[in-house]
Amino acid sequence: MDHGLRTTDCGPVDCLFCKIIKGQIPCEKVCEDNEILAFKDINPKGPVHVLVVPKKHYATLNDIPDGELAVVSKIHRAVKKIAREQGVAETGYRTLINTHKDAGQEVFHVHWHLIGGKKLGPMA
Repeated sequence: MDHGLRTTDCGPVDCLFCKIIKGQIPCEKVCEDNEILAFKDINPKGPVHVLVVPKKHYATLNDIPDGELAVVSKIHRAVKKIAREQGVAETGYRTLINTHKDAGQEVFHVHWHLIGGKKLGPMA
């Protein structure tokens, strides 16, 4: 699907998260390996708000090919580890993926939100 962004071999040239991954925009890293990057959200919705992104660009969750779904497992393991390290694994946290505009996706590079550190209200 076209999200109005010109692409290069490493993702859309205007993708905020691709720029963060490349080190062109600074972030407060929480963890990183060769496939994923986790960093603190600059507009947190709770005391703990971490974004976890695959380094390979996929605009939305729907754009991850079936043959590349191992990255989803890797992100799931990272979310569990980060929740423990941030002290919210036992008290509770929310994970959230917004997919497309109607769901509130603002940056079209798939990403997981990990939010915790306070009692979170209902989703709707």
